Amino acid sequence: MISWLQQVDTEFFLYLNGLGVVFWDPIMIFFSGKLTWLPFYLILVFLMYRRFGWRLVWPLLGAALVVTLADQSSVHLFKNVFERLRPCHEASLQELIRLPTGRCAGGRFGFVSSHAANTFGVAVFLANLFKRRWFTAMIIIWAAGVSYSRIYLGVHYPGDVIGGALLGAVCGYAVWNLLYGLDKTFGLLAPRKA
Repeated sequence: MISWLQQVDTEFFLYLNGLGVVFWDPIMIFFSGKLTWLPFYLILVFLMYRRFGWRLVWPLLGAALVVTLADQSSVHLFKNVFERLRPCHEASLQELIRLPTGRCAGGRFGFVSSHAANTFGVAVFLANLFKRRWFTAMIIIWAAGVSYSRIYLGVHYPGDVIGGALLGAVCGYAVWNLLYGLDKTFGLLAPRKA
């Protein structure tokens, strides 16, 4: 069963990675960049400030906890345990993969995707924080775009991304529940006064 799942994952990866065209390469490299999203994060901080005033420190700490939890667990509970090679490190796939950056970015192991875990963790946490349909749609599309870019760039299988997204969603929801519980007890998230 495991070998069948890996075969399906590999075939789906080759299909998705093979859809790449030169026009999209810089866009996907941009989507996958670590500092790319800094302006987006600043907009999120501004939205938190508009809603919570200086109490935004609690959602910021929550988001930082989500990223720390998702990132560290993706590495120490998954990558270092399962030791599944990234597709770009698989010798049998070398001639079949598109690597728009020309290299295999990241560590040797890919299951689960830390990019997917981090972005989906933040997305689920913030979707619960804001509870607005437009915001939830936007933040999920952002997380999905960043996650897909990892397949496009040849550094993750779809299973790595799905596993990372699920891990991140669990982390985001767990931290949201922690913050929500603290809010009910201490009133941490009371909206700012107009």
